[in-house]
Amino acid sequence: MSTTPERPIRADARRNRERILAAARAVFARSGLEAQMDDVADTAGVGVGTVYRHFPTKDALLGELVANRFEEFCAEAEAALADEDGEPFDVFADHLRRNAALVAADAGTRHALMSESEAVWAHAVPARAVLIELNRRLIARAQAAGTMRPDFGADDIPQLMCGLSATMGMTGPGFDWRRHLELLIDAMRSR
Repeated sequence: MSTTPERPIRADARRNRERILAAARAVFARSGLEAQMDDVADTAGVGVGTVYRHFPTKDALLGELVANRFEEFCAEAEAALADEDGEPFDVFADHLRRNAALVAADAGTRHALMSESEAVWAHAVPARAVLIELNRRLIARAQAAGTMRPDFGADDIPQLMCGLSATMGMTGPGFDWRRHLELLIDAMRSR
């Protein structure tokens, strides 16, 4: 085991990493899961070797996008938990709306979220576990207030969000992800 402290990332390497992630979001938004690392490199203005130094596989790059998005979801959940004045169900519903808006605005991450690759999802495991626990607390508050149906749980959210993400990609008549979300939220309400 090495006792040598890990060196901090150089400023230029950090900037390259940020440019690669921004480019990946754009490239995956444009090309979906068919996006290539060469396209990410071109869009980021770096060599493909630089992309591979930061992300050795496409799954690693997608995984980083997913992990970053889940960290944002966690921040939204923490903000919702800090709201002790609002009606608990409404606070939870607004939290879902904010997170859905983050996904809707980022087609690249939406494609990554709908990926079935375990290698992609492995990157988000820590943040996903935190999010599930934060959502459990929000749900428990709403259920204790009697405004959320008692059989709804935090483990139901991923499948709801996956379906919602699929709706976000549909542009034909009758497809409106916001209406879909409101129908889902209404279904969670206690009757």
